[in-house]
Amino acid sequence: MEVILIISSVLVLVGCALWFHDRLTRSRVSDDGGVEAKDAGGEAKESKEEECCGMHITCEHDSLLAAVSPDIVYYDDEELDRFIGRGPEDYSDAEIEEFRDVLLTLLPEDIAGWGRSIQLRGLQLPAPIKEELLMIVAEARRETSAPHAD
Repeated sequence: MEVILIISSVLVLVGCALWFHDRLTRSRVSDDGGVEAKDAGGEAKESKEEECCGMHITCEHDSLLAAVSPDIVYYDDEELDRFIGRGPEDYSDAEIEEFRDVLLTLLPEDIAGWGRSIQLRGLQLPAPIKEELLMIVAEARRETSAPHAD
């Protein structure tokens, strides 16, 4: 009887430790600032780039809103193509504001698509704009996955 109690206690302790570890790793932020993608139930999702809709932080951060289709869509921002080939640190303040103006005038449902379009066109966003884009898409993802009160 005593052996059964010891074994049961060890199993309960190991189970609690594994549960606690699982809870910590589900919300762990990776070294590059990304967060693991989860479905509505909190389960980790497989992040396949060809299935990425651009609304998951993992694929957003790894490939800045991975392309769902190879078609380039312009969002009345053709003037940004003159920046093709420039690095994120090579923009002046005025040029950064051009990107910000486009980003802030987009409809909410177009923001993820704009990020994919930028990537397909070979543009590298200025660092502050990239951070803003990822923050906006992450917020939109949280809003769509949050349970609605009836």
